[in-house]
Amino acid sequence: MMNHLILKGLTAFLLLLFTPVLIYSQVYETQNENKISRIIFDNEYIVISNFKASSGEFLSTLGGYFEKEENQFNIDLEFNSNYEIDSLKNYSINIDSNWKKISKNNDVLKGKWVMSGRYVNDEYRTRDVNLPRKTMKFLHDGFFQWIAFNSDTFAFSGSGGGEYETIDGKYIEKIQYFSRDDSRVGAELDFNFELKDKNWIHSGLSSRGTPINEVWTIRKKL
Repeated sequence: MMNHLILKGLTAFLLLLFTPVLIYSQVYETQNENKISRIIFDNEYIVISNFKASSGEFLSTLGGYFEKEENQFNIDLEFNSNYEIDSLKNYSINIDSNWKKISKNNDVLKGKWVMSGRYVNDEYRTRDVNLPRKTMKFLHDGFFQWIAFNSDTFAFSGSGGGEYETIDGKYIEKIQYFSRDDSRVGAELDFNFELKDKNWIHSGLSSRGTPINEVWTIRKKL
């Protein structure tokens, strides 16, 4: 009986050691010549982005809720920056050994956040987070990406991303790609953040230097 248990345990260990198992909620990256491809995903949603390694020039992004089969993600897309070219609303990708895990030890503010309101001239204006048109920011393991999109029409309004840090109430973004303005690549933006009533209060100066005071809410799948 004891030998059987030892053999069973050894078999399980070897399967774990040699099988390419992916743990949910991670960030992966691969580089092909001058193009970096990055994947951010949790247990239900995945975002894939592509940008140039040398300049940070934005190339493309797509994402949505997925069903997983082993290491393959079958995605029901909500946005696709190349939709006008390829008309793709579904996409599949296999994360194999070519992808390198780059997750960092930072789970503060982890999640899919949608902008639910902002202060304009001291007046608070709310947004309906359930409308197809939304601005979403996906933060995970020290990396972030924001996307402005319409999940019904597939209209794409912009995206950007990079690394982030959270230190003593400060949220710091290090921009690595930005579809609206390549000149902002390499910039570090320093914001104040506060978690209040499950909302993220985000204030400071935008990439253009204008004051912002935004409220973000964790996204819930309908």
